[in-house]
Amino acid sequence: MITEDLVKMSSNQVISFGEDISDVSNTYCSTDNEEVESGCMVTPGGHKYYVPISVEDNLKPFIGKSFQSLESGIAFYSEYRLLSGFNVRRSAEKTHSDHTILSKYLVCHKAGFSDAKLNCPEGSRSKIGKRRRTMSGRCGCEAKLVLKYSPGNIYFVYNFIEAHNHPLVPEDSRHFLKGSRKMSTCSMNFVFDASKVNIGTMKSFRMMKELVKGYENVGATSREFRNFDRDLKAFVGVADAQMIIEKFKVKQETDPCFFYDVDVDPAGNLTKLFWADSTARRNYELYGDAVSFDPTFNTNKYNMVFAPFTGVDKHNKCVTFASTLLSKEDVPHFTWAFEALLKAMGRNPVCIVTDQCAAMKQAIPKCFKETNDFPASRHRLCMWHITEKFPLKLGHFLCKETEFMEKIKKYIWSSVIEPDEFEQGWKEVMKEFKLEEHVWLSEMYDMRESWIPAYFRDKPMYGLIRTTSRSESENYFFSQFHQNGSTLSEFYIRFESAMDKQRNETKRLNHDCASAKPATISKLFLEEDAAELYTRAIFYKIQEEILAARDDMRIQTIGPEINGMKCYEMKDVKIKDKIFQVEVSRTHANCSCKKFLMCGILCRHAFCALNHFEVSKIPRRLVLNRWMKNAENKASLKNFGVSDEYQNKESVSAELTNVWFNFHKCVTVAGIDLEKLKQISKTVKELHYSFLDDGARFSKKDFMSTLIGKKPTGDITIHPPLQCKNKGSGLKRLRSEREKAVTKLKKKKRECTICRSIVHDKRTCPQKMKVAGAEVQVQVQTELPVLGAEVEMTVSGSVVEKEVSTNI
Repeated sequence: MITEDLVKMSSNQVISFGEDISDVSNTYCSTDNEEVESGCMVTPGGHKYYVPISVEDNLKPFIGKSFQSLESGIAFYSEYRLLSGFNVRRSAEKTHSDHTILSKYLVCHKAGFSDAKLNCPEGSRSKIGKRRRTMSGRCGCEAKLVLKYSPGNIYFVYNFIEAHNHPLVPEDSRHFLKGSRKMSTCSMNFVFDASKVNIGTMKSFRMMKELVKGYENVGATSREFRNFDRDLKAFVGVADAQMIIEKFKVKQETDPCFFYDVDVDPAGNLTKLFWADSTARRNYELYGDAVSFDPTFNTNKYNMVFAPFTGVDKHNKCVTFASTLLSKEDVPHFTWAFEALLKAMGRNPVCIVTDQCAAMKQAIPKCFKETNDFPASRHRLCMWHITEKFPLKLGHFLCKETEFMEKIKKYIWSSVIEPDEFEQGWKEVMKEFKLEEHVWLSEMYDMRESWIPAYFRDKPMYGLIRTTSRSESENYFFSQFHQNGSTLSEFYIRFESAMDKQRNETKRLNHDCASAKPATISKLFLEEDAAELYTRAIFYKIQEEILAARDDMRIQTIGPEINGMKCYEMKDVKIKDKIFQVEVSRTHANCSCKKFLMCGILCRHAFCALNHFEVSKIPRRLVLNRWMKNAENKASLKNFGVSDEYQNKESVSAELTNVWFNFHKCVTVAGIDLEKLKQISKTVKELHYSFLDDGARFSKKDFMSTLIGKKPTGDITIHPPLQCKNKGSGLKRLRSEREKAVTKLKKKKRECTICRSIVHDKRTCPQKMKVAGAEVQVQVQTELPVLGAEVEMTVSGSVVEKEVSTNI
């Protein structure tokens, strides 16, 4: 645990069109192949009627056929219409006083006539107004099916008209019919799961097409896929904030280690949200000595600031301790977030790294102050953000064309010099380049204790994180899952997907460390011991130090052994004019470079001394638990699992995916065997009708509540956040003169198409005017030779002056 480590270191068809059916000729129309395929027949009166001819008799309705339920009858007719090539509309129905449906009419989608087809008297068009350019296919088709109720909850076919007065849709276009364009639960689940990894609806549609081997097998068009995302957001609606809080409450009831905190404004709008699950809190206990904090943007539709607390785990990878959503970047909001972190974790971080945010600068000392149990957190500024400003503040000539940056970086980035050495070196460089009076450099020097490594050598783990690059990496990682228009409920689901990936990577690394041991190079006992203790990533760092101890260290003096301890003075060949003192014994080593104190890893100087002192194993007091393979064994927090609601939701999603792929496995095994394919189709239809007979009902809203969570039933007490206006949230901002100049420089300049000059364009090009003048001269000379005209021309600018004299 951190406390022990600190102690160690500080010591998803019927005909009825006014003619008798018996008069219909059985000969097909020979003039249209499509009509022949549709079963076109002609009556003695010359009217054409279309009857499906490719449907098997056992799949056709007939008068007297009974069904166990109304939905079974409707589903049977829907299956028939799909095989026939027309659409079905639910029409009139007759209901009993007890709400039992006595009769139900199912008609063709082209039944009746559209209002747009009605004849309007002259002069009445202006009263109707401008019509939209819509299409209507209604042509008074009388094909229908009438289902009637019979005692015993049985429905039978009372009337059935099979023939249509319009051609039927060919087989290759039937998936465009409205009745065929309905997303199945499997498709909705597929789209939802794909959105967790930031795959949009159009890509999901194309992926689904590849899975089912054709657009006609998807069961919906791209519009339905887009509409599902729209309907999902509409389902959440104004209950967005309330839904995520309800979800947190359920998780907290089932997982005592799950922590969340929320704050609203006087109007009840969500302004702040903080959460950390049991795994995140355990990780903080193990690795929460150094924390990087940097907000990111454009992760949700409200432009709330998403700010994860990030650290370094035993594999030297980014690990998320907690997360917060804030509506503003000011002192009260940051103070609230830091206090929520303290409530969840119970202690201050040893060191917290941020950028030069004035609000954070005020909030951190206020929250992470010294207590009886823990010291105050040390606030460190990101070195990279500061050093990147040098060319902007000092000019590119000084930073690029001189040795200024090379000399100053030697003191800025060095971790082996003391504060007085840094101060002396800084002053010498400032004096050499005459920058003693530079205002910005003076300000940076005054705040040197907040960003220069030389001032972070005296406390444990102060040097583990020097920049916010960990947060930048974490922000990029989360950007692969989030979308700008996500609701809070969608945002949290995608956040969980991101955390699953991060934690699965940790499990993989744990497996690699447990199943194999890295190869050693030096064959020293210390290296063998390090390979047994440390994770692979940390071992490679240790290995680098051990090899450097063997190759680059030069022992200058060795003091006498006093009480089992020797003092070594040595020189690193890669660092000139620097002598390191190392005190070493069988159980301890202390070096003047203080690398172990700053980062928790032994330095090359200590390894050199230990090896010379004939120590075969690394002293265990110099092995931090946070870098060991079995670091989690000492964590006091245990993972109590996830909520039942979340587990049920994930189980439903996983089972839908399994059903889909298991079905495709059956189809794959059947191959092109017609009998096996018919058997699969028959089994699926029987199962489908059995579910309908059981009265199963599962609406789209029911399924969406399974995916994203149930909607609150009572009054909504927590309203969604108001649209936030933070920097980087896509709103307009003030740009500096330098940024404007850089943008202007990058802009492609317009060139003259004649001479390629950037000073003028084609209209005022001098070469064009010369050519124009020459053409005028030639034209005049060819038009006036009969008169003996003499023409003199002078070109001045864009004006051609002509002087003509004639000899008569």
